[in-house]
Amino acid sequence: MAWGAIATWRMAHDGVVEAMRLLAEKGEAGDAVETLIKTVEDYPYYKSVGFGGLPNAEGILEMDAAFMHGDTFEIGAVAGITDVKNPISVARKLGRDKFNSFRVGEGATKYSMLEGFERKSMLTERAHKIWEKRLIEINENNLNPYDGHDTVGAITLDQMGTLTAGTSSSGLFMKKPGRVGDSPLSGSGFYVDSEIGGATATGLGEDLMKGCLSYEIVRLMGEGFTPQAACDKAVYEFHDKLTARYGKAGAFSLIAMNTKGEWGVATNVEFTFSVGNDQQEPQIFIADMGANHTTNIQPITQEWLEAYEKRIKAPIE
Repeated sequence: MAWGAIATWRMAHDGVVEAMRLLAEKGEAGDAVETLIKTVEDYPYYKSVGFGGLPNAEGILEMDAAFMHGDTFEIGAVAGITDVKNPISVARKLGRDKFNSFRVGEGATKYSMLEGFERKSMLTERAHKIWEKRLIEINENNLNPYDGHDTVGAITLDQMGTLTAGTSSSGLFMKKPGRVGDSPLSGSGFYVDSEIGGATATGLGEDLMKGCLSYEIVRLMGEGFTPQAACDKAVYEFHDKLTARYGKAGAFSLIAMNTKGEWGVATNVEFTFSVGNDQQEPQIFIADMGANHTTNIQPITQEWLEAYEKRIKAPIE
């Protein structure tokens, strides 16, 4: 059987490597996607997910996450959860509940406490400094407060043919309290069907929710499109439609994988992702929007990787 994993952004690469190790040893897709995303949630220098994520306008770190099982269509999700070490794990457990499987705010946090999930103050000193610096910039220069919305979204396929999808995000930096983006919403932030394939999204949630692109990509794959063709068609046609009707389209990028371990990506910005399957070792690529509704995809360079590592760890002045 084919197997593989794909996830959004460079930040997911270490998680993809670990997920691929589990899948190669005949591990379950659900365990692989949870492990992958927990790796990102736990790393303090990734400022849009989990520990070290950037807070809302009041300085509170609210996190969103979701999990979907492609065999059963079980979905669990949390939004606005606080002080929980791994929101993806809470979401996965909620997916096993027939009722109340999507919890928000205080209800999500209370559920995690009652179920024994590890509590942790997720706002790091570094993230708080970035927040304080942004407040000064906004007040002194009358800047738009919103900056950054990079969700980790992942799809895993195991050797038994099961596909799962997961997402995790601290959401839009400086968002208003209670704001929820696309990440925990089925069809927008993610969708997976083990008989077809899966897709997840990253970008500006307010615009991604207008198109339900993750579901659309899976639907197109079900009609016979390859993952790449499905991504190109869904993303670029909606980008054009949204621009025409709404006047603009925010940043969005989507990834997909089918039951053969074949993958695809489409984006309207510069976007990195990590992917591997039974035929290909995990690798980081960079993509952007090409001509005629196609996507340009190239491996990252060592120079790019070194600049990235330096940038995310740069001191906050």
